[in-house]
Amino acid sequence: MKKFLALLILAMAVSPALAETHAQVIINFPTASASGALYAVGAAITNLWDTKIDYVRASSQASAGGIANLNLVSEGEAQVSIAISSNVWQCLNGTDSFKGYAYEDLKVIAGLYFNPNQVVVTQKSNINNLADVKGKRFAVASAGSSVYGECLNHFTAAGLNFPDDINCEYITFTDAADMLQNGTIDGAWIMSGAPASAVTQAMTSGCKILDVSSEIIKALQNKFPWYASMIIPAGTYPNQDKDINTSAIKMVMFCRGDLDEQTVYDLTKTLWENIAELGQAQANLKGLKASEAVKDIAGLPLHDGAAKYYKEIGVLN
Repeated sequence: MKKFLALLILAMAVSPALAETHAQVIINFPTASASGALYAVGAAITNLWDTKIDYVRASSQASAGGIANLNLVSEGEAQVSIAISSNVWQCLNGTDSFKGYAYEDLKVIAGLYFNPNQVVVTQKSNINNLADVKGKRFAVASAGSSVYGECLNHFTAAGLNFPDDINCEYITFTDAADMLQNGTIDGAWIMSGAPASAVTQAMTSGCKILDVSSEIIKALQNKFPWYASMIIPAGTYPNQDKDINTSAIKMVMFCRGDLDEQTVYDLTKTLWENIAELGQAQANLKGLKASEAVKDIAGLPLHDGAAKYYKEIGVLN
Protein backbone atom coordinates (compact mmCIF):
# COMPACT_ATOMS: atom_id res chain seq x y z
CA MET A 1 0.00 0.00 0.00
CA LYS A 2 2.81 2.40 0.91
CA LYS A 3 4.50 1.65 -2.41
CA PHE A 4 1.25 2.35 -4.27
CA LEU A 5 0.78 5.67 -2.47
CA ALA A 6 4.36 6.68 -3.25
CA LEU A 7 3.84 5.94 -6.94
CA LEU A 8 0.54 7.85 -6.92
CA ILE A 9 2.18 10.91 -5.35
CA LEU A 10 5.02 10.75 -7.93
CA ALA A 11 2.48 10.52 -10.78
CA MET A 12 0.58 13.53 -9.44
CA ALA A 13 3.84 15.50 -9.26
CA VAL A 14 4.91 14.59 -12.77
CA SER A 15 1.61 14.80 -14.62
CA PRO A 16 1.30 18.62 -14.65
CA ALA A 17 4.73 18.86 -16.24
CA LEU A 18 3.77 16.25 -18.80
CA ALA A 19 0.59 18.17 -19.56
CA GLU A 20 2.68 21.25 -20.27
CA THR A 21 5.05 19.57 -22.69
CA HIS A 22 4.82 20.81 -26.24
CA ALA A 23 5.41 19.01 -29.50
CA GLN A 24 8.63 20.08 -31.18
CA VAL A 25 8.30 23.16 -33.37
CA ILE A 26 10.68 23.90 -36.24
CA ILE A 27 11.23 27.61 -36.95
CA ASN A 28 12.87 28.46 -40.26
CA PHE A 29 13.76 32.16 -40.25
CA PRO A 30 14.95 33.72 -43.55
CA THR A 31 16.77 37.04 -43.17
CA ALA A 32 18.66 38.81 -45.99
CA SER A 33 22.08 38.62 -47.62
CA ALA A 34 24.87 37.38 -45.35
CA SER A 35 26.58 40.78 -45.53
CA GLY A 36 23.57 42.72 -44.24
CA ALA A 37 22.55 43.71 -40.70
CA LEU A 38 19.34 41.68 -40.91
CA TYR A 39 21.26 38.43 -41.27
CA ALA A 40 23.03 39.02 -37.95
CA VAL A 41 19.77 40.05 -36.28
CA GLY A 42 18.04 36.85 -37.37
CA ALA A 43 20.97 34.71 -36.27
CA ALA A 44 20.98 36.28 -32.80
CA ILE A 45 17.23 35.81 -32.32
CA THR A 46 17.06 32.23 -33.56
CA ASN A 47 20.06 31.24 -31.46
CA LEU A 48 18.24 32.65 -28.41
CA TRP A 49 15.03 30.74 -29.16
CA ASP A 50 16.89 27.54 -29.94
CA THR A 51 18.76 27.77 -26.65
CA LYS A 52 16.03 28.98 -24.31
CA ILE A 53 12.84 27.22 -25.50
CA ASP A 54 13.28 23.47 -25.16
CA TYR A 55 10.69 22.44 -27.75
CA VAL A 56 11.76 24.96 -30.42
CA ARG A 57 14.41 24.23 -33.04
CA ALA A 58 15.12 27.57 -34.69
CA SER A 59 17.60 28.47 -37.42
CA SER A 60 18.18 31.47 -39.67
CA GLN A 61 19.15 31.45 -43.33
CA ALA A 62 20.40 34.02 -45.81
CA SER A 63 17.73 35.14 -48.27
CA ALA A 64 16.92 37.78 -50.87
CA GLY A 65 15.36 39.97 -48.17
CA GLY A 66 11.94 41.21 -47.10
CA ILE A 67 9.71 40.41 -50.08
CA ALA A 68 11.29 36.97 -50.49
CA ASN A 69 10.87 36.40 -46.74
CA LEU A 70 7.17 37.18 -46.94
CA ASN A 71 6.71 34.83 -49.87
CA LEU A 72 8.52 32.05 -48.01
CA VAL A 73 6.31 32.47 -44.95
CA SER A 74 3.16 32.75 -47.06
CA GLU A 75 4.03 29.50 -48.84
CA GLY A 76 4.87 27.65 -45.61
CA GLU A 77 8.57 27.29 -46.39
CA ALA A 78 9.36 29.44 -43.35
CA GLN A 79 7.47 30.22 -40.16
CA VAL A 80 8.92 33.51 -38.87
CA SER A 81 10.85 36.32 -40.48
CA ILE A 82 11.42 40.08 -40.58
CA ALA A 83 10.58 42.73 -43.16
CA ILE A 84 9.78 46.42 -43.23
CA SER A 85 6.19 47.11 -42.17
CA SER A 86 5.29 48.43 -45.62
CA ASN A 87 6.04 45.09 -47.28
CA VAL A 88 4.18 43.22 -44.55
CA TRP A 89 1.14 45.47 -45.08
CA GLN A 90 1.32 44.90 -48.85
CA CYS A 91 1.53 41.12 -48.39
CA LEU A 92 -1.40 41.08 -45.98
CA ASN A 93 -3.51 43.17 -48.34
CA GLY A 94 -2.33 41.74 -51.68
CA THR A 95 -1.01 44.99 -53.17
CA ASP A 96 2.11 46.04 -55.09
CA SER A 97 4.50 43.05 -55.40
CA PHE A 98 1.85 40.82 -53.77
CA LYS A 99 -1.04 41.72 -56.06
CA GLY A 100 -3.13 38.58 -56.42
CA TYR A 101 -1.04 36.80 -53.76
CA ALA A 102 -2.32 38.15 -50.46
CA TYR A 103 -1.54 36.12 -47.36
CA GLU A 104 -4.44 37.12 -45.15
CA ASP A 105 -3.33 35.03 -42.16
CA LEU A 106 -0.10 36.95 -41.68
CA LYS A 107 0.45 38.02 -38.06
CA VAL A 108 2.92 40.23 -36.19
CA ILE A 109 5.08 39.18 -33.25
CA ALA A 110 6.83 42.52 -32.66
CA GLY A 111 7.78 45.82 -34.14
CA LEU A 112 11.55 46.11 -33.72
CA TYR A 113 13.87 48.90 -34.87
CA PHE A 114 13.55 51.55 -37.55
CA ASN A 115 15.24 50.80 -40.85
CA PRO A 116 16.49 54.08 -42.34
CA ASN A 117 16.84 54.90 -46.01
CA GLN A 118 20.49 55.77 -46.64
CA VAL A 119 21.14 57.51 -49.93
CA VAL A 120 24.90 57.36 -50.52
CA VAL A 121 26.56 59.34 -53.33
CA THR A 122 30.10 60.13 -54.40
CA GLN A 123 31.47 63.60 -53.79
CA LYS A 124 32.29 64.06 -57.47
CA SER A 125 28.71 63.26 -58.55
CA ASN A 126 27.46 66.75 -57.59
CA ILE A 127 24.33 65.15 -56.17
CA ASN A 128 23.00 67.19 -53.24
CA ASN A 129 19.37 66.09 -53.09
CA LEU A 130 17.09 63.39 -54.53
CA ALA A 131 16.14 65.44 -57.57
CA ASP A 132 19.85 65.69 -58.52
CA VAL A 133 19.94 61.92 -59.14
CA LYS A 134 18.24 62.52 -62.50
CA GLY A 135 20.44 61.16 -65.29
CA LYS A 136 23.00 59.64 -62.89
CA ARG A 137 24.21 56.04 -62.58
CA PHE A 138 22.45 54.92 -59.44
CA ALA A 139 22.05 51.52 -57.73
CA VAL A 140 18.41 50.68 -56.98
CA ALA A 141 18.74 46.97 -56.04
CA SER A 142 16.65 44.41 -57.95
CA ALA A 143 13.33 45.29 -59.59
CA GLY A 144 10.47 44.38 -57.27
CA SER A 145 12.64 44.45 -54.14
CA SER A 146 11.97 46.49 -51.00
CA VAL A 147 14.72 48.94 -51.93
CA TYR A 148 13.36 49.35 -55.44
CA GLY A 149 9.99 50.24 -53.90
CA GLU A 150 11.65 52.86 -51.70
CA CYS A 151 13.35 54.36 -54.75
CA LEU A 152 10.01 54.48 -56.57
CA ASN A 153 8.23 56.23 -53.69
CA HIS A 154 10.98 58.73 -52.87
CA PHE A 155 12.09 59.71 -56.37
CA THR A 156 8.46 60.12 -57.41
CA ALA A 157 7.91 62.39 -54.39
CA ALA A 158 11.01 64.33 -55.48
CA GLY A 159 9.46 64.96 -58.90
CA LEU A 160 11.34 62.37 -60.97
CA ASN A 161 9.86 59.84 -63.35
CA PHE A 162 11.24 56.62 -61.88
CA PRO A 163 12.97 54.61 -63.25
CA ASP A 164 13.14 56.37 -66.63
CA ASP A 165 14.85 59.52 -65.34
CA ILE A 166 17.71 57.54 -63.77
CA ASN A 167 20.46 55.35 -65.23
CA CYS A 168 19.58 52.46 -62.92
CA GLU A 169 21.98 49.75 -61.78
CA TYR A 170 20.16 46.66 -60.48
CA ILE A 171 22.79 45.37 -58.07
CA THR A 172 23.21 44.23 -54.45
CA PHE A 173 24.37 46.40 -51.53
CA THR A 174 27.74 44.68 -51.58
CA ASP A 175 28.30 45.34 -55.28
CA ALA A 176 27.04 48.91 -54.86
CA ALA A 177 29.56 49.56 -52.07
CA ASP A 178 32.41 48.29 -54.27
CA MET A 179 31.27 50.43 -57.22
CA LEU A 180 30.88 53.52 -55.04
CA GLN A 181 34.38 52.94 -53.72
CA ASN A 182 35.91 52.76 -57.18
CA GLY A 183 33.69 55.52 -58.60
CA THR A 184 31.93 53.50 -61.29
CA ILE A 185 28.47 54.57 -60.05
CA ASP A 186 27.30 57.93 -58.74
CA GLY A 187 25.15 56.72 -55.90
CA ALA A 188 23.19 53.92 -54.28
CA TRP A 189 20.05 53.43 -52.22
CA ILE A 190 20.82 51.36 -49.14
CA MET A 191 18.06 50.49 -46.70
CA SER A 192 19.50 48.85 -43.62
CA GLY A 193 19.97 49.36 -39.92
CA ALA A 194 22.65 51.92 -39.18
CA PRO A 195 25.55 51.46 -39.19
CA ALA A 196 25.43 49.33 -42.34
CA SER A 197 28.66 47.76 -43.57
CA ALA A 198 28.00 48.82 -47.18
CA VAL A 199 27.60 52.46 -46.12
CA THR A 200 30.70 52.29 -43.90
CA GLN A 201 32.73 50.98 -46.85
CA ALA A 202 31.48 53.77 -49.12
CA MET A 203 32.07 56.49 -46.53
CA THR A 204 35.73 55.51 -46.16
CA SER A 205 36.26 56.36 -49.84
CA GLY A 206 34.95 59.90 -50.02
CA CYS A 207 31.19 59.39 -50.27
CA LYS A 208 28.44 61.24 -48.42
CA ILE A 209 24.88 60.52 -47.26
CA LEU A 210 22.05 62.74 -48.47
CA ASP A 211 19.37 64.22 -46.29
CA VAL A 212 15.82 63.28 -47.23
CA SER A 213 13.93 66.54 -46.84
CA SER A 214 11.09 66.99 -44.38
CA GLU A 215 8.84 67.98 -47.29
CA ILE A 216 9.41 64.65 -49.04
CA ILE A 217 8.89 62.71 -45.81
CA LYS A 218 5.63 64.61 -45.18
CA ALA A 219 4.44 63.83 -48.71
CA LEU A 220 5.21 60.14 -48.17
CA GLN A 221 3.40 60.11 -44.81
CA ASN A 222 0.30 61.60 -46.42
CA LYS A 223 0.19 58.67 -48.85
CA PHE A 224 1.51 55.72 -46.87
CA PRO A 225 0.86 54.66 -43.22
CA TRP A 226 4.34 53.40 -42.41
CA TYR A 227 6.86 56.23 -42.84
CA ALA A 228 8.66 57.99 -40.00
CA SER A 229 11.41 60.59 -39.81
CA MET A 230 14.75 59.50 -38.37
CA ILE A 231 18.09 61.07 -37.54
CA ILE A 232 21.32 59.17 -38.21
CA PRO A 233 23.60 60.85 -35.64
CA ALA A 234 26.90 62.43 -36.66
CA GLY A 235 29.76 59.99 -36.22
CA THR A 236 27.69 56.91 -37.05
CA TYR A 237 29.94 56.50 -40.09
CA PRO A 238 33.52 57.51 -40.95
CA ASN A 239 33.77 61.11 -42.18
CA GLN A 240 30.14 61.82 -41.21
CA ASP A 241 30.42 65.12 -39.36
CA LYS A 242 26.72 66.06 -39.21
CA ASP A 243 23.38 64.49 -38.40
CA ILE A 244 21.52 63.06 -41.37
CA ASN A 245 17.74 63.49 -41.57
CA THR A 246 16.09 60.67 -43.48
CA SER A 247 12.97 58.55 -43.76
CA ALA A 248 12.61 55.21 -42.02
CA ILE A 249 10.23 52.29 -41.76
CA LYS A 250 9.93 50.01 -38.76
CA MET A 251 11.17 46.47 -39.09
CA VAL A 252 8.47 44.00 -38.13
CA MET A 253 8.86 40.40 -37.00
CA PHE A 254 5.96 38.43 -38.45
CA CYS A 255 4.83 34.83 -38.56
CA ARG A 256 2.31 32.44 -40.03
CA GLY A 257 -1.09 32.75 -38.42
CA ASP A 258 -1.29 28.98 -37.97
CA LEU A 259 1.59 28.90 -35.48
CA ASP A 260 -0.08 27.94 -32.22
CA GLU A 261 -0.69 30.52 -29.51
CA GLN A 262 1.63 28.95 -26.91
CA THR A 263 4.57 28.86 -29.32
CA VAL A 264 4.20 32.49 -30.33
CA TYR A 265 3.68 33.52 -26.70
CA ASP A 266 6.93 31.77 -25.76
CA LEU A 267 8.80 33.27 -28.73
CA THR A 268 7.59 36.76 -27.80
CA LYS A 269 8.25 36.41 -24.07
CA THR A 270 11.73 34.95 -24.61
CA LEU A 271 12.63 37.71 -27.07
CA TRP A 272 11.75 40.54 -24.71
CA GLU A 273 13.03 38.94 -21.52
CA ASN A 274 16.45 38.61 -23.16
CA ILE A 275 16.52 41.81 -25.22
CA ALA A 276 19.41 43.32 -23.22
CA GLU A 277 21.55 40.27 -23.98
CA LEU A 278 20.53 40.42 -27.65
CA GLY A 279 21.43 44.11 -27.76
CA GLN A 280 24.95 43.34 -26.60
CA ALA A 281 25.34 40.83 -29.44
CA GLN A 282 23.66 42.86 -32.19
CA ALA A 283 23.70 46.67 -32.32
CA ASN A 284 20.36 46.99 -34.12
CA LEU A 285 18.60 45.32 -31.18
CA LYS A 286 20.25 47.51 -28.54
CA GLY A 287 17.86 49.58 -26.47
CA LEU A 288 14.65 48.08 -27.84
CA LYS A 289 11.65 48.12 -25.50
CA ALA A 290 8.60 45.88 -25.45
CA SER A 291 6.51 49.02 -24.81
CA GLU A 292 7.36 50.18 -28.35
CA ALA A 293 6.71 46.81 -30.01
CA VAL A 294 3.10 47.56 -31.00
CA LYS A 295 3.72 51.14 -32.20
CA ASP A 296 4.39 52.35 -35.76
CA ILE A 297 3.49 48.99 -37.32
CA ALA A 298 1.00 50.34 -39.89
CA GLY A 299 -2.01 48.83 -38.14
CA LEU A 300 -0.88 45.24 -38.74
CA PRO A 301 -2.61 42.49 -36.70
CA LEU A 302 -0.78 40.87 -33.79
CA HIS A 303 -0.73 37.12 -33.36
CA ASP A 304 -2.88 36.07 -30.38
CA GLY A 305 0.18 34.60 -28.66
CA ALA A 306 2.07 37.89 -28.94
CA ALA A 307 -0.98 39.89 -27.85
CA LYS A 308 -1.30 37.67 -24.75
CA TYR A 309 2.24 38.56 -23.69
CA TYR A 310 1.80 42.31 -24.33
CA LYS A 311 -1.40 42.26 -22.24
CA GLU A 312 0.44 40.49 -19.41
CA ILE A 313 3.07 43.21 -19.23
CA GLY A 314 0.58 46.08 -19.61
CA VAL A 315 1.52 47.17 -23.13
CA LEU A 316 -1.99 46.30 -24.37
CA ASN A 317 -5.28 46.58 -22.50
